[in-house]
Amino acid sequence: MSKFYITSTLPYTNSNPHIGFALEIVQTDVIARYRRLLGEEVFFNTGTDEHGLKIYKAATDKGVLPQKFVDIYAEKFKELMKVLNVSNTYFVRTTDSHHVKAAQEFWKLCSERGDIYKKNYKVKYCVGCELEKTDSELVDGNCPIHPNLKLEEIEEENYFFKFSNYQKPLLKFYKENPDFVLPDFRFNEIKKFVEDGLRDFSVSRLKSKMPWGVPVPNDDKHSMFVWFDALVGYISALGWPDNLEKFNLFWPGMQTAGKDNLRQQSAIWQAMLMSAGLKNSKQILIHGFINIEGQKISKSLGNVVDPFVLVEKYGLDMVRYFLLREIPSTEDGDFSYKKLEERYNGDLANGLGNLVQRVLTLIDTKMNGELIFKRELVEQDVKNKIDELMEKWKSNINSFALHEALGNVWELIGLGNKYTDDKKPWAAIKHDEKEFLAIMTNLVAAIYSLAWMLQPFMPETADKILESFGADKSADILENYKFIIKKGEGLFPRLS
Repeated sequence: MSKFYITSTLPYTNSNPHIGFALEIVQTDVIARYRRLLGEEVFFNTGTDEHGLKIYKAATDKGVLPQKFVDIYAEKFKELMKVLNVSNTYFVRTTDSHHVKAAQEFWKLCSERGDIYKKNYKVKYCVGCELEKTDSELVDGNCPIHPNLKLEEIEEENYFFKFSNYQKPLLKFYKENPDFVLPDFRFNEIKKFVEDGLRDFSVSRLKSKMPWGVPVPNDDKHSMFVWFDALVGYISALGWPDNLEKFNLFWPGMQTAGKDNLRQQSAIWQAMLMSAGLKNSKQILIHGFINIEGQKISKSLGNVVDPFVLVEKYGLDMVRYFLLREIPSTEDGDFSYKKLEERYNGDLANGLGNLVQRVLTLIDTKMNGELIFKRELVEQDVKNKIDELMEKWKSNINSFALHEALGNVWELIGLGNKYTDDKKPWAAIKHDEKEFLAIMTNLVAAIYSLAWMLQPFMPETADKILESFGADKSADILENYKFIIKKGEGLFPRLS
């Protein structure tokens, strides 16, 4: 069985999870579930980034020890995985003893390569990004991502990573891997960034000023810079460096990340991997942001939407559907309760729910709840359309166009409802039972196929559909299959 590794970024544990990260983790989950459908063994990692100045300040402001602070919020992110039905197989915490050991070992490898050195420096620093900022990056003297946060002036002796050594190796790697970053326009951004020249960056902080971090090996006066530490979480999750057998089975892997992480994931981390003598990541998938009232959703801006509240009010798969369908996978999208409810009534209640309920009712009332599926009764035009949409669905998932892949499913739903209206099975049974059986067989073929395609996106709903038809979700080819329906409540009752 082939192996597949995917990881989300590791969100900061400085406050409650918001819908922006919910988008990323659900997108990552779709890819993990899809690869399992293809028969691959999937290692799906997520977790929490628990060090750094931002977290230290948040804990201090609340008057609690940093470890207790991050313990509380890590549990909330773990709970989010359950609430969103995320199928992760591992949850790394950067305060785990194994991770701390891995980060220190990674540091040693980079240091032995000659890529870590110490110097004095002075820089403007954004606590929100946990990154240094040059004047050219600022807008009106502020960080464009966190304009409400005052930049800090840092002047001290730190360790630095020789990022400048990796301009040519990175550009060579990008050229040899033309689909390394999706979408293309984000790949062009990072290539331009690297082409313009790379500056060495600080990878440590004085413990006297920032004690909350992984200790630098052989120097008890310094803590690792949070980005250096957190990025290693992608490989410590796989058991590196202790379990190299497992690591080598799954690495390199795929990563999802927001556009504000483009530089860190596709340039800084890749240079660090080169320095440590490890293979680069396989692919980076860059998603957009969710906007609300014209602003990017941000914890620092205080305009977050609580995914726990959304799921409680509208249901798990409605929230997953909205995030995956309404928000273009690689671009920014807008959130509003009005849009969410319109999607619910239009797409789920009137579209999917209506088709499934109509067919179930006809089998229940006209066929004593049973249908013997015979593949030869499926019309060639129907089969061709299902196959065509299935191929587009696969292509779109592989291209990280998840919203378009869901669009393929809804195209099939629309065809199913139109086919029902055109063929009028409730009238056909009155004069030709064979025609009625053929119509119903075609409709069941369409519903089975769309339920199979829904599994990565809306697994709970897909399971309910297949269970209603008494179907085996592991079978993607139907041959003389006996469907025994279990008609229950409708999938998506309309919102009043």
